[in-house]
Amino acid sequence: MLVFAIQDEYLARGEYEKVIEKFGSQRPFSNIIKAEERHISWLTPLFEKYNIILPPDRGLELARVPETFPEALQIGVEAEIANIAMYERFLKKDLPADIRDVFSCLLGGSENHLAAFKRGGRSR
Repeated sequence: MLVFAIQDEYLARGEYEKVIEKFGSQRPFSNIIKAEERHISWLTPLFEKYNIILPPDRGLELARVPETFPEALQIGVEAEIANIAMYERFLKKDLPADIRDVFSCLLGGSENHLAAFKRGGRSR
């Protein structure tokens, strides 16, 4: 589960980097990419603690490059919906407390990101 989680976070960061590269530093991508960095930093120590090999970051390599900014927002919506479903599945398992805590935080972050993508970067 940790491998899937960090690969998902790598991919999200890669896609958001490509969006910023193509369309400039616009919200919500400019804010959410910072959160993806935090998410990766929360997951990384768990690999060492549980003696799991940290997979390489292939996020930029695998990222989809959208044609338009609205398409980028839609990709963000789809990615966060999938991310939420993944963390909900993981949280149904018997997990160590520290992994459960990180997955719970990541689930909450994905819910916030989904709302931001649906708003299209507009303030609340």
